[in-house]
Amino acid sequence: MNPYSSDLRFSISDLWIVIKGAGEMATGIAHRLFTANIKQIVMTEVPEPITVRRTVAFSEAVYENESRVEGIAARLVACVEDIPPIWKENKIAVIVDPEARVVGEIKPDVVVDAIMAKRNTGTRKEEASLVIGVGPGFSAPDIVHAAVESNRGHNLGKVFYEGATEPHTGIPGSVMGYTTERVLRSPHAGQVKHVRAIGDYVSKGETVMFVGETPIGAPFDGILRGLIRPVSIEADEKIGDVDPKGTREHCYTITEKARAIGGGVLEAIMHFRAK
Repeated sequence: MNPYSSDLRFSISDLWIVIKGAGEMATGIAHRLFTANIKQIVMTEVPEPITVRRTVAFSEAVYENESRVEGIAARLVACVEDIPPIWKENKIAVIVDPEARVVGEIKPDVVVDAIMAKRNTGTRKEEASLVIGVGPGFSAPDIVHAAVESNRGHNLGKVFYEGATEPHTGIPGSVMGYTTERVLRSPHAGQVKHVRAIGDYVSKGETVMFVGETPIGAPFDGILRGLIRPVSIEADEKIGDVDPKGTREHCYTITEKARAIGGGVLEAIMHFRAK
């Protein structure tokens, strides 16, 4: 479908991009590329995404048919043939495609693995003229052409053209001294039932939701920044996010982390295009 898939020498607005994943970080990447006039973007997702920060994730299009984040819209498509009409509407396309078969079907110029699985689930640099891996499990130039650091710290958003990203630490970045406490996890498998909503102010110990019959309390005072949909989940699944900063507007805007990672991906695209 893409007559330009052999190189990156033409106008940046002509690029075809496939982003694996449509969660919070993938959405930050897509948003940054779109605002840089790289608008022909397809994002892949699983049939039932479990996204905690769903107010800033294009994965919500899987449930709602369309999702809007900071003024940019993404719409669900049923098949590859439906993608170009969505692009003509000036929207990002989202397709349920866990195996990312769309890569082989449309032959994009750039593939970005932003699944954030804490490891490489099979992405390889032969998939496109430029393949970028985000987060743990990626190294360049052996596995991908460029790897972008996702761990908070000095190298957040740094692009590695030779070298590897940091391994998964299992510890969220510190916010006002809180790390692992910020993340609510399921104590066991069960059905999620909401008590509070994203954007609500919660007090320490207050019940935020139930997993089965087990109440899940807020670890400290703050804003409920993220909350998964009322779905059935497995044990130790990330199900909520409490922000001690208490700024409600932050629940509906892209984080500095996602913007930094998006900037790294944009840098990699421009770097290889210049070469």
